[in-house]
Amino acid sequence: MALDVRGHVALVCALACLSQFFGCAARRTELPTTRPAEAVFEPLNEELKKSYDTLFQIAARLEYSPAQIERMRGYLNEAKSYCTGRFADSAKLYDKSVNEAQNALKKRDTTEAERHDLHCKIQDGQSLKNQADIIAKHAIPVAYANKEAKLDLIQQWPAEERRIKQSIEDGSYKQRRWADVEDIGFRRLEPNQKDDIKLGEDSIREMKQLGMMPKEITDEAVITYVRELARKLATNSDLLVPLQVTVLDSQEVNAFALPGGFLYLERGVLESVEDESQLAGVIAHEMSHVVARHGRKLMRKATIASLFYQAAQIAAVLATGGIASIGAYYAFQYGFFGLGLALNLSLLGVSRDYEREADQLGIQYAWKAGYDPSGFTRFFDKMATKEGYVNSASWFRTHPPFYERMVGSQREMMYMGKKPEAIVDTPAFGRMKEALKPITRKAAIDAPKRPSLYEKEEGCPAASKLIYEADQPIEAICMAPQTKPAPPGERVR
Repeated sequence: MALDVRGHVALVCALACLSQFFGCAARRTELPTTRPAEAVFEPLNEELKKSYDTLFQIAARLEYSPAQIERMRGYLNEAKSYCTGRFADSAKLYDKSVNEAQNALKKRDTTEAERHDLHCKIQDGQSLKNQADIIAKHAIPVAYANKEAKLDLIQQWPAEERRIKQSIEDGSYKQRRWADVEDIGFRRLEPNQKDDIKLGEDSIREMKQLGMMPKEITDEAVITYVRELARKLATNSDLLVPLQVTVLDSQEVNAFALPGGFLYLERGVLESVEDESQLAGVIAHEMSHVVARHGRKLMRKATIASLFYQAAQIAAVLATGGIASIGAYYAFQYGFFGLGLALNLSLLGVSRDYEREADQLGIQYAWKAGYDPSGFTRFFDKMATKEGYVNSASWFRTHPPFYERMVGSQREMMYMGKKPEAIVDTPAFGRMKEALKPITRKAAIDAPKRPSLYEKEEGCPAASKLIYEADQPIEAICMAPQTKPAPPGERVR
């Protein structure tokens, strides 16, 4: 049963404007009007919708003054505040509606039919409240971080590109760390990688014992393709241990590597990549964490035991029927307790330096294996353009700033130079995608059977989903948060 929030938001904020004692009194109720002149705003806004690859190519030809850029930056900051406020207000209203329904349950004269309707209202309201929280606290900030990064690119890339070309011309680019790309496979970045194997094995065993690991995909066509691609990348890298790849049946767009060469891809990644070079970029990036022994180094600060303890705390919160944080909801969203959350927040997300290193090495390995190394940045751009959709939450939660990552990757690609006929896609990739379709359909059918934070009331109208989609302008979505019925089988809580 959908709760129409538009009228409530308008009423609450209208009242707030009349009194300083209401919560919305100081909150912007309209999109900011302080922005560049229309003749500048409209074309600049269109530029921010373009891909990073396109902007890298055209930035030098764009003519926007520093004052216009700064005015646009101010507009984006105010628009972000406005949008997060709209969805935060929605979350409060859904929460209020749930509380009202729960209080109504206490009435002694409530009939069974009325009780059922109230259960449905509570169930839907709790789901919508959680969705609004996710959008306000994660999705909208990611959407605007992406816009701001592209604004930075327009403003700063022309000068940065000149510096890169100058360093290539005078040879100084060869002084960077890991510049010896001709020696990939023969150089030693981090010795003793094999010492990490037991740590990785112990981590996996404990995760499985704690129920933190989603089930594996066993379809031969899918796993054979993924492992063969990973093997090709590994043989063109500095990896000194066997790479063991597992595909997990989870809709989360995530990949992670544990010490010792244990690499996990989640189904959501395979569904989201558009060509083989994008998938190669993701695998090469995660493999680079193993090569550089980032997991071992970070576990000196946050042991695997502490990660499991954190995950167990999340599980306890969920088991008692409450959600302590946005991260806890995010972890539960995918049917397991804390895997993406713990690994991204406490393990691979601790150090920005390590992410930058993995970006550089991953691009080198994809390039050495014959792939278009821009596949990784194109996938990053695709996920960012989804404007922070929840399935890609872990992809952005802990990484370095978007602009910094994109420029660092572009710089490395310019230093290495383009390979003729670099691989972008293959027929094998298309066959893997076809083999994945029935697995995705079965997961959608099984989704309603998975554990739920709340007791599910049967016979309710279709669950509601807040409209927040990649092909709609973010400001338009924020102006009037709306709901629609969720597709059958989609998990929206």
